[in-house]
Amino acid sequence: MKLSTEQINIIKETVNKSLIKLPTLKDDIIDHLCCVVEIKMDRQQNFDSAFKEALHDLAPDGLDEVYKETIFLLNSTKIIIMKRVMYLVGLVSAMSFVTGWTFAMLHLPGQAELSVGGFLGFAFIFMPMYAIDYFKVNIQRALSEKLKLVTGIASALVVATSIIFKLFHLQGAYTLLLIGAIIFTFGFLPFLFFNMYKKSIS
Repeated sequence: MKLSTEQINIIKETVNKSLIKLPTLKDDIIDHLCCVVEIKMDRQQNFDSAFKEALHDLAPDGLDEVYKETIFLLNSTKIIIMKRVMYLVGLVSAMSFVTGWTFAMLHLPGQAELSVGGFLGFAFIFMPMYAIDYFKVNIQRALSEKLKLVTGIASALVVATSIIFKLFHLQGAYTLLLIGAIIFTFGFLPFLFFNMYKKSIS
């Protein structure tokens, strides 16, 4: 049974409302859905139920998930390399920072270079890469989820900076610690518990 123009437009509108931006992928999905719906309607199903079943069979987790998986497959090599670099930078910088802190307590040479280098690498290379990766994967997450991450990262960076200042007896360490505590208390924690509450009632 051939679909009417109105029914085809309903399918197109559903696909167009998704995150799918690739024209070829969009056209392939529309063609596939039209073919499957026609087959189901030939078996005496009405359009609504046929379209609903065809959509669920193609994308049980939604069309957006199909798009994300397609993008991942198209860029899998680049994504894997980026993730390896990101976590390697995080590991090395964290190890460097902790080693420098240990050297400082033991009054060993190299403490400043290790601590500052590790902190800068973690704060200005790893954390931005992690944030970008998180937002790409969770592009449709609620604003509260994104703000939770932003405030959490901000408070951690400010507190870590205050520790560096305190370690090298620089002015402003307590001010930074206070700012970090305020961001954590009135920024991160409210979003954290709000999201926990939403998940508990959903």
